[in-house]
Amino acid sequence: MKKSLFLFFVLAINFSLVNAQDTTQVKKEKKISFIPLPVVASSPSTGIMYGIAPGASWYMGDKSSTRVSSALGSVIYTTKKQLILTLKSNAYLSDDSWILLSDIRYFITSQPTYGLGTGPSTAKPIGQGIEYPDGLFSTPIPDAQMMEFDYIRFHETALKRINDSYFYAGLGYHYDYHYDIQDNLLSLPDSITSHYAYSTAKGFDTEKYTTSGISLNGMYDSRDNAINPYSGRYAFLNFRINPEFLGSAKSSSMLWYEYRDYLQLSESRPRHMIGFWTYGWFVTSGDVPYLDLPAVGWDQFGRSGRAYTQGRFRGEDMLYGEIEYRIPLQKTKETFGAVVFVNTTTASNRLGDINLFDYLDFGYGAGLRVMINKSARTNLALDIAFGEHGASGFYLGINEVF
Repeated sequence: MKKSLFLFFVLAINFSLVNAQDTTQVKKEKKISFIPLPVVASSPSTGIMYGIAPGASWYMGDKSSTRVSSALGSVIYTTKKQLILTLKSNAYLSDDSWILLSDIRYFITSQPTYGLGTGPSTAKPIGQGIEYPDGLFSTPIPDAQMMEFDYIRFHETALKRINDSYFYAGLGYHYDYHYDIQDNLLSLPDSITSHYAYSTAKGFDTEKYTTSGISLNGMYDSRDNAINPYSGRYAFLNFRINPEFLGSAKSSSMLWYEYRDYLQLSESRPRHMIGFWTYGWFVTSGDVPYLDLPAVGWDQFGRSGRAYTQGRFRGEDMLYGEIEYRIPLQKTKETFGAVVFVNTTTASNRLGDINLFDYLDFGYGAGLRVMINKSARTNLALDIAFGEHGASGFYLGINEVF
């Protein structure tokens, strides 16, 4: 589905506002930097969006031994009566002794799904039509399948530093509740949607379901700055167990792994680099509800899959990769920069015989960066991206994508 995002707030206004705060910061060091970024946008699935997407950065210990903490939020309402409230943060306690990861969301929303697996819709069962025992077929759905639902997410993970190393280990709790689910294109028996076909085949309620569980986590983090790294590596492993006795609709387990690396191209200009990001997300046992399956754009900060709408690719197994070239646009100053990027996604559909790497869907684009807080390296990011199947996107945000 083609996605367009039109933003009516210019970068200069935000830059001048926060740059004035930085000038004050030279005289008196602030404990927290707060950026109230306004949002006005439009997309086919939301209509006109308006609200605020504030960002904050702060230190919870001495700067020489503690990395910068950050939080991003959003309070957004749309002309299609959608409400989007989020709060996501990475907090580093004094001397990086603990890392706290938070992801809290409340949605009253609608969103299209395109079935499970990557590749064209004609390769998926719903795109071909479901065959009934008497040889008849349901009507094929070759494009987006709009869904409406309410959603509550509460994810909290605490990781303890192991001695003075870059390694961390810890536990997490994860709660996802989808309810008031409506399949707008479902019309039995003529039109069967991907969500309905999967849910009935796996024995899930088609109107509401919960996934609730605990996780075992390991992390390696040697980045010099978590929100805009110039050097270091990041690896994260999360194994989530969702038992029925904690409220899950069905027992299951899921595995997430993630790796990021940064290759400097100039010793004198560390901002001149190539960044690498990859993650894998898998259902390792049991059955997971449709909207809780691995999907692009559903990482903690919702940054993967530029060019595509959130959830455009979904499946029981998913792999994602992205490369971004970052370059400063000034000879000696760090205020302005630019990026060029390419990403790719592959996802499976176990019921539809689509395996990982059967299809790779690519996205690519470029962006402008404005450093609005040099102490924390906070960037205002403006990106435009294009993908396959007519997809495109225009994004305004705070901090680097990865």
